[in-house]
Amino acid sequence: MAGYIFVFLAPVFLFVFNSLTHKLCDKKNMSSKQQDSVYRTINVSITILLISSYLSNVL
Repeated sequence: MAGYIFVFLAPVFLFVFNSLTHKLCDKKNMSSKQQDSVYRTINVSITILLISSYLSNVL
């Protein structure tokens, strides 16, 4: 049951963090190269957190 919750909520978390990252980049007036780096770092970090949380709670 917990696995289904992770599968449905993971895209929601990624969407929320990407929208927050977009607001941050707009507020700081970052160049597109900096924005790419920020998005990549945040998305990789959130993905690692989601995977590790899934593995520790479901498996």
